[in-house]
Amino acid sequence: MTKKLKRRLRNIILGAIIFLCAMVIQHSASDINENIVLVIFLIAYFIIGLDVIKKAGKNIVNGRVMDENFLMMIATVGAFLVGEYAEAVAVMLFYQIGEWFQSYAVNKSRKSISDLMDIRPDYANVLRDGKETELDPEEVQIGETLVVKPGEKIPLDGIVIKGNTTVDTMALTGESIPRDLTEGEEVISGCINLAGMIHVKVTKEFGQSTVAKILDLVENASSKKAEAENFISRFAKYYTPTIVVLALLLAFLPPIFIDGDYFKWIYRALSFLVISCPCALVISIPLSFFGGIGGASREGILVKGSNYLELLSKAAFVVMDKTGTLTKGSFQVKEIHPAKEADISEEKLLELAAYSESFSNHPISKSLKEAYFQKGKEAEFDKNRIGETKEIPGYGIAACIDGAVIYVGNKKLMEQQGVNCEHLETGGTVIYVAKQGQYLGYLVIGDEIKADSRKAVEKLYKAGVREVVMLTGDRQAAALSVAKELGIKKVFSELLPGDKVEKVEELFAGKGEKEALVFVGDGINDAPVLARADVGIAMGGLGQDAAIEAADIVIMTDEPSKIARAMEISRKTLAIVKENIIFAIGVKVIVLILAAVGIASMWLAIFADVGVAFLAILNAMRTLRTKQVKKA
Repeated sequence: MTKKLKRRLRNIILGAIIFLCAMVIQHSASDINENIVLVIFLIAYFIIGLDVIKKAGKNIVNGRVMDENFLMMIATVGAFLVGEYAEAVAVMLFYQIGEWFQSYAVNKSRKSISDLMDIRPDYANVLRDGKETELDPEEVQIGETLVVKPGEKIPLDGIVIKGNTTVDTMALTGESIPRDLTEGEEVISGCINLAGMIHVKVTKEFGQSTVAKILDLVENASSKKAEAENFISRFAKYYTPTIVVLALLLAFLPPIFIDGDYFKWIYRALSFLVISCPCALVISIPLSFFGGIGGASREGILVKGSNYLELLSKAAFVVMDKTGTLTKGSFQVKEIHPAKEADISEEKLLELAAYSESFSNHPISKSLKEAYFQKGKEAEFDKNRIGETKEIPGYGIAACIDGAVIYVGNKKLMEQQGVNCEHLETGGTVIYVAKQGQYLGYLVIGDEIKADSRKAVEKLYKAGVREVVMLTGDRQAAALSVAKELGIKKVFSELLPGDKVEKVEELFAGKGEKEALVFVGDGINDAPVLARADVGIAMGGLGQDAAIEAADIVIMTDEPSKIARAMEISRKTLAIVKENIIFAIGVKVIVLILAAVGIASMWLAIFADVGVAFLAILNAMRTLRTKQVKKA
């Protein structure tokens, strides 16, 4: 509990004790001076409500008259003026109790989010002149070497140059499974080192690091208000003066035209003012969005503002990039087809291709070697079998294996060498293999589809998305193959970044006024489209500057199913916001009418103000509770 909350609670308790003493004195001592009773009630009143009076006075000086502090002040002061001392203090007491519980709830929700995002490192151990020096992460320069021991947070982004370990990325990604790190791999700030000591070469200053950007994103998320929040601002602007005018009319018109009992109608007008305070709306709605953003961050979904959370609930079109979003962006050997006339096994064909490509760093070459090593051949790999190797740009590779020249590459390479081979149209990249003029067969290499991509597409359709569209710069055959496997019906292929923007513009023309278009990309090549969409979502944004900069929402893992999960959180948040609006306004209207006709007392006014606000706050807190999505 904060010092401010403790001080406020102390004042409430002290004021309540004095208030009870005043009540006892008033009802037990018949001969006591009325002025003494008034003074005791006033002492209790000022101890309990001094901060409300100060806020009201400060706001009046600054030209912001019509707020809940002003309403509480004039309602309670008016009660004193008509001789209702006990009710005046009781209204302020219960208002302050309600405000304390609300502040406590808000503070608790902020702390829970703060704990979830407790990723800022307090220090960095830097190697300088062979000695470890403890510094503030902001003082560390690019190129310096960090020493990160087990149990410590990794303070800055960098590359592991010494040691192996396992890191916990839960705070960043929501992923509970630790990640292994070895020499040469990139590591990001905010992760917790679980096992061995590692040395990390810094690649980014603290201000540009992943942890700094994420903290900035979460802290500033509330600056972008959702439409529902803006509605409350506009509502309060007109609501408060309207209520004050209605209260004045209620206080002075009925006595003139109905019964002349000013005391009765002023009391009703004061009750009317107390009931009218829009605390439930003013506090619970921003808290609902804050909770929704916090609940999403717990699952590795970072939302840059409540406006994006609200827009996501209206998603009708979800447009997705292929490479890096639905697929891993890494090549994999999917098929091996030896030529019938070559009399060669699949294993031997893969072996020749892997040996031929062993010195190349091309992604296709790496995929061939990985496929070969996965078959348990890494220990048997003999580099002495490889002779002269020549890379032919745009065609492939020629390598001498066991004294024979092997050609591995595309159809153009086969044609160049006079090798007859079949023409193939598949969903992947075809790699042909020939040995000294003889065609041996081909391998199909394709981008590996992410494990939960199909589930993600299914969930989006179940969530009510009208259309899932795939955009890609890849060949049509490869695009159609992936789309068919995932159940996506609309595909646009062979697109440049500018072409993607044009396609999104076409889709914009087909959506309704209250519908939103969401674009999901890897945040690097897709920045123009991410910016153009109603909501831009970056996939696999862990450590990617462009993802955090260009997107409105960043999925910190490579799980496309988190898109549908973000929509679920969005819709749950909006449902709670609507519940609070309907509940708060509904109860207010009913009790305001009762107050106007004299049925509602000050005590019911207290419930309508404090009780409704507190119940709305409790309802808003539900947005913080989210259930993890089960992995496929």
